[in-house]
Amino acid sequence: MNKLLVALISGIIFGLGLSLSQMVDPNKVLGFLDIAGDWNPSLAFVMAGALAVAMPGFYWIKKRQRPIFEDGFHLSHKKQIDKPLVLGAIIFGIGWGLSGYCPGPAVAGIGFGNGEALVMVLAIYAGFFAERFIAKK
Repeated sequence: MNKLLVALISGIIFGLGLSLSQMVDPNKVLGFLDIAGDWNPSLAFVMAGALAVAMPGFYWIKKRQRPIFEDGFHLSHKKQIDKPLVLGAIIFGIGWGLSGYCPGPAVAGIGFGNGEALVMVLAIYAGFFAERFIAKK
């Protein structure tokens, strides 16, 4: 039960941060991505703030033997940059650039009743299922 409560509280804080930083507004994100046009650099400060919080957190977490509410850390052991990683990054970037949403803000946007965000989340899940289907073949 503690894990679920901590996950819920973490998700709420994350969603509030996305909302406060306006990352749930696809026009704001697209303005940030439009470096050749009417570029809006404000989200760079959001990213810098996120790094300022995350970096000390990761430093502290790495010193622990295990997470507080889990038996162990779940980290990828892959160290190579391979074709699936590059293709996934390209597809992610195209989706982000076309829609102005990445997964976290899309889910948060659903909470605001944004129909576009719902379509984006459904498309993300369609991509998950397509990948699993393709990977099996």
